[in-house]
Amino acid sequence: MTSAGPRPPAPSPPPARTTSAGPPSPPSDLRSAQRSPLHREAPAGHRAAAGASGVPGGRLPGRHLRPGSTSLKGGDPILAPTSAVPAKGRHMTQAGRASVAGALETVLATCAVGRSRVVVIEGAAGCGKSHLLDAVAERAIAAGALVLTATATEAGHRVPLGLLRQLVGSAPAFALPRTGAEDAGPTGEAMRTFCAELCDLALAGPVVLCLDDVHHADAQSLHHLRYLVRHVRPAPVLVVAAVSSYSEEQQPLFGTESTREPHFRRIRLGLLTRRETAEVADVTEVAEDTEVTATRTARTARTAVELHHITGGNPLLLRALLEEDRVATASPPSAPALDGPFAAAVASCLRRSGPNALATARAVAILADRATESLVNRMLRPDADGPATSPDATAAGPAALRACGLLDGVRFRHPSVPAAVLADTSPRLRADLHRRAALALAAAAAPADVVADHLLAPRAEGLRVPVRPEDFTLLMHTAEDLLARRPGGCRTEQAERLLELAHGICPDEAARTGVALRLAQIAARRDPEAAEQRLAALATGPRAHVAAAAEHRSRLAGMLLAQGRIAESAALLGARDDTTVESPVAVESPVDTPFDTLLDTRAADSETLLRSTRLTDDGLAQLVVAVRTLLYSDRPESAVPASGRLLEEAEAAGAPGWRAVFATLHAEALLRMGDVRGAHAHATAALEALPAGGGGSFRYGPVAVLVEACGALGRYAEAAGHTRLPVTRRVLNTLYGLQYLRARGLHQLDLGRARAALADFRRIGRTVQLWRADRPACLPWRTDAAQALLRLGRVRQARELTEEQLALPDARRPWVRGLSLRSLAAASEPDRRSVLLRQSVEQLRCGGARLETARALADLGHALHADGGPSQGAATLRAAWNLAQQMGAVALRDQMLPGSGGVVVHGVAAPESLTESERRVAALAAQGLTNRQIAARLYVTSSTVEQHLTRVYRKLGVPGRTGLPADLDRAPAGGVTVTG
Repeated sequence: MTSAGPRPPAPSPPPARTTSAGPPSPPSDLRSAQRSPLHREAPAGHRAAAGASGVPGGRLPGRHLRPGSTSLKGGDPILAPTSAVPAKGRHMTQAGRASVAGALETVLATCAVGRSRVVVIEGAAGCGKSHLLDAVAERAIAAGALVLTATATEAGHRVPLGLLRQLVGSAPAFALPRTGAEDAGPTGEAMRTFCAELCDLALAGPVVLCLDDVHHADAQSLHHLRYLVRHVRPAPVLVVAAVSSYSEEQQPLFGTESTREPHFRRIRLGLLTRRETAEVADVTEVAEDTEVTATRTARTARTAVELHHITGGNPLLLRALLEEDRVATASPPSAPALDGPFAAAVASCLRRSGPNALATARAVAILADRATESLVNRMLRPDADGPATSPDATAAGPAALRACGLLDGVRFRHPSVPAAVLADTSPRLRADLHRRAALALAAAAAPADVVADHLLAPRAEGLRVPVRPEDFTLLMHTAEDLLARRPGGCRTEQAERLLELAHGICPDEAARTGVALRLAQIAARRDPEAAEQRLAALATGPRAHVAAAAEHRSRLAGMLLAQGRIAESAALLGARDDTTVESPVAVESPVDTPFDTLLDTRAADSETLLRSTRLTDDGLAQLVVAVRTLLYSDRPESAVPASGRLLEEAEAAGAPGWRAVFATLHAEALLRMGDVRGAHAHATAALEALPAGGGGSFRYGPVAVLVEACGALGRYAEAAGHTRLPVTRRVLNTLYGLQYLRARGLHQLDLGRARAALADFRRIGRTVQLWRADRPACLPWRTDAAQALLRLGRVRQARELTEEQLALPDARRPWVRGLSLRSLAAASEPDRRSVLLRQSVEQLRCGGARLETARALADLGHALHADGGPSQGAATLRAAWNLAQQMGAVALRDQMLPGSGGVVVHGVAAPESLTESERRVAALAAQGLTNRQIAARLYVTSSTVEQHLTRVYRKLGVPGRTGLPADLDRAPAGGVTVTG
């Protein structure tokens, strides 16, 4: 079917005050003269028609009031009759619509004297068009006119003659025109017949056709109505049609020629002014019953200004808000509820304003405070980042919303309106709206956090984010913009979620691996264990072969090495000929594994890197490796300020994961330098920075420092509490796990459990040899195992392990050599100990290992005392005691002087001349028995026990019975011990 005329452009929004097109209302005396013919008795035909309708008072079927509308006689707050005037002669009165009511009275009077009139009432949704039609119908029926009513609906738009069926069904002796094809216009004969029969009805008196929502009318009905308007002029027929000013499917009811006819009149309804809003509110108050009125008077009601601000002067919204306030119990009235009358009225206005207005309202609601005309227009495009649509198409929706009072500029008038707009949207539609908002905001260069909020909003509601492959670049750019502003806080979490979405829509495997690596970097900001899990999935998961591609291999290997995953880093680089890790610094010699790169990089180059590199996602792995290089180098003291500076940067960045990493490295450096209390404090801080309930291996690193620090501080109960972590195979695959195993072994030695300690140390040895990373510069497991073997009396094995460590290249490092010489002295003849221990002290001092230096000094003091130099030995012991006191190494300090009350943790190596009797006495004394109890058990005198203990102290080099090893009863004659 072809349209009867071109579709007119959307009219501009009407002014706030109701206006009436056409000439002004005549004087009251003229209006009275014109009304007088309507006061006569209704013709029989008209009364029969009214009676046939079955509706009391002449209301005819076919007039369908909208949901929520009320009869004129029911006290409608917007259009109310004047009760002082008799029903038959009353005027139409309307709060805020006086000029409109006068114009309609004039039209009715003109029709009554035998002249046809056509009135088109235009306005936005909710502005009172239907109520005016109700008033016209009531007034005409009361005056005796025949009223035929019909309401077009959206559903009946494609039903041929659907509107005329309602008109014909309410009139007597009226033949329905023959229905033509849906896409064909009616014949001229059919339209002439329809017009003739209507004119016949008008012979008996005026006929009023009240047509509502004509913008939804079917095409064939419109053809008949246009013909009727052009040819019914001699008859007293009044056609009153209500149309929406902003309907998208609107077909012109009348052509340009018809609107120029003298009998045509257009009335445009606008919004109520504040004064008119106050009048409506007053009418409503009068209409309420006494009880409710008293209740409203007792509380603070909304002012007219507030009512107008919320509703914009829209009568439908105003009536709904007043109704909601009437039954409200809050004082003052609260915001309109999502399931209340006001929200329902908002939904009705949106639905009746058309799809474009509804889409505009949803766009404004989603954009919230960020809404602008350009952003809303961009969201209304078929694709939010696609080409622009025509200005008319994008302007119609906002204009309709402003005309019905919902919008003020590009903002809703009340905060409750956006919620009402989105209340009837499905979760899937809301998710798509958020995506389109994100695209529009990103194209307008909005802040990244605003774009991210929209991209992630569906996820916050538990919905799947409707991203598409073409959104990959948007997700990546938004995430990087978030991270560039500030590393910490919720933005890091937002960036991580965005990258997870991007990972799911990656265009290829290489890009997917790159995003996974970026996710690991970002996860390290908040939790190094989360980053570890992501890296492990890349290195050992089903896509490991993709991660091993050349473009990602070096980067992934460096990150694995920084995480302490030495074997996986080596395995990844073993797939290519060049097995070195990508590093900005040179190394001293060719290397075989990434771990060798870490240990053999020159300290000066690492210091240069640390001074010139800021803490970032990309630089984190290099900085961690550089600090570890210093820590295991000849200049470990340089690791203290370097790790401290990076710890400050991590705290300033608000990244708890980075803070945990560098607090752990700082604690290790402090422990190496002998700051036991500082090491304990920073290791504790590192654990506190980790999220609770983590399941990674990183936490084993700070725990290892805590266990060693607690042993030096003499806090054995606290150390025991930290050694209860499970040592799984996954944990043992990391450097942190092996560090923890070593610390636990040293704690076992502190408690005299040499066999358990030996098992831990040997397990470390097997693991690092399997990794091809047997480097005592990091894990001197041989000298640790030698201590346990000496406790068990297996001197030869202890000496062999120590000599094996001295033969390794790392023995050239002062710390490794100092430890090895001290262990060798304990396993050597007495006449060699002093020389070896002097060399050990010198090497340990060069290596900056103050705690190990104090232990070696204590051993040297006891050795000098045993060699017959008591004064020299005492001076050396005093130096060791003072050094231990400065470091806070309480356990080491207390073992040096007898009678201090401290627990002796480690003993100095004894000569292999301990007799069986001396061993038995010493074993019982180590168990806490007194001299008298030992004498009674061994059937000797107390004096004999005292003599045996004196020789034992001298041979073992301990200050008293508190220095005796706990497992002396299991050691064979000649067994020896060594300090830790």
